Amino acid sequence: MIYTSKLIEDAVNAFCKLPGIGKKTALRMVLHLLKEPEDTTRIFTESIAKMRTEIKFCETCNNIADGQICSICANPSRKKELICVVENFRDLITIENTGQFSGVYHILGGLLSPLEGIGPDQLYINQLLERIHQDRPKELIMALSPTIEGDTTVYYINKLVNDPAILISGIARGVAFGGELEYTDEITLGKAIVRRLPVDMLQQ
Repeated sequence: MIYTSKLIEDAVNAFCKLPGIGKKTALRMVLHLLKEPEDTTRIFTESIAKMRTEIKFCETCNNIADGQICSICANPSRKKELICVVENFRDLITIENTGQFSGVYHILGGLLSPLEGIGPDQLYINQLLERIHQDRPKELIMALSPTIEGDTTVYYINKLVNDPAILISGIARGVAFGGELEYTDEITLGKAIVRRLPVDMLQQ
């Protein structure tokens, strides 16, 4: 693609670094911003720069937050005795959008995958165990993608917790095995959360 402006070319190349954005789409975005009032473009760029420099991660659950504690953990109406364990922020948002969960979350930051060199030390598993010891939740919902890596992670955490006073459940298999949680439709995922099962039953 030939450009008549180096500034336009640099802006297009910057947008192309975003996932799923090709040069034609990037060019449309750049030209759209170019037509907008200067204040609009300035607010756009400043908000992105501020997000990148000021964003924090919740000290309790690892969720993306504006402060030390995220809005979910800080909400007194959330059921602290019910912890939903997820792989990442996208899965948390997907579950929140179902409107079926009123507890709190714990983001692991990934799944166990020995082939890729991802072990327990690379995830927030020890932090989860400390949280369980401190807060004594009644139930852990293992809302991890139904893949080999997800099931391995569920099995590993289940063995570590090993506390009969804590129910460890998993989302019902309305979510197809081998699928990614974030791509599951909200109705199916919501029903899977409501119809969760003890982990021991899921592994049979």
